[in-house]
Amino acid sequence: MKKLLLILTSILIGSASQNLLKAQVIDGAYTKRTTIDRKPAPLPIVRESDAVWSRTVWRIVDLREKANQHFYYPTREIQGRSNLFNILLKGIEEKRITAFDASVADNEFKDPIYYNQVKQQFGDSVKRIKITDINTGDSRDSTVQADIPTHEVKQLEIKEMWYFDKQKSTLQVRILGICPIRVYKKDPKDSTFVRKRLFWVSYPEIRPLLAKNESLNGFNGARSLSFDDLFLTRKFDGYIVKEENTYNNRSIEQYATGEYAAKESERIKNSIFNYEQDLWEY
Repeated sequence: MKKLLLILTSILIGSASQNLLKAQVIDGAYTKRTTIDRKPAPLPIVRESDAVWSRTVWRIVDLREKANQHFYYPTREIQGRSNLFNILLKGIEEKRITAFDASVADNEFKDPIYYNQVKQQFGDSVKRIKITDINTGDSRDSTVQADIPTHEVKQLEIKEMWYFDKQKSTLQVRILGICPIRVYKKDPKDSTFVRKRLFWVSYPEIRPLLAKNESLNGFNGARSLSFDDLFLTRKFDGYIVKEENTYNNRSIEQYATGEYAAKESERIKNSIFNYEQDLWEY
């Protein structure tokens, strides 16, 4: 009986020692707690009567541009850091955030979808590989679970509302939702790219998740910003593709192309900022 107790005690001590060693492994000079424990900063409450003017716009953010690459990289997890799309995908898989169907225009937050439905939008979830037996040299075909090509998500569509707050006498903006866009080729031999909206997420809902994940600061790794900070401080660059209008909220591409579409996007942006400027006398 005593021998049995000694054996059990040794096993428990050994297991505890291994867990302690695992817990003591730190990939860095110190343990980062600021981002892990961070909560999103509370936003000021806006009363309907204070918002005397507003306009909702949809904006495309191309992650291939240098100003937006902190949302695209790293394409795989490095030192506990992931890019924006992988964070959203993991949140959907763990049911921490809700994804909404993006196939219907102006239907951003009405039809919830699940992780499997998001995954299906990337096509086949299996791929064929050839396995060769090292002893006999015989080859056979096999299928394995394919990784989601998250590197193909190269754009974001952001829905945001600009409004003038009469109490603060300032023009304010609130991000309402984010939609990742997959840019890919259906046929590798074809030079034509296809753009596909994957899903919408409500920005107020995903803020707690974004606040706990940081993007690398290329100038100072000890002072990296969370993804929530990046959006709140508007550290991204994009162009407007649609504004709310009386024509079924039609997008710019439905009535303008090429240079004229770019000018229309700039006109909408200027009209928003000019509203505030026109209220003052100099």
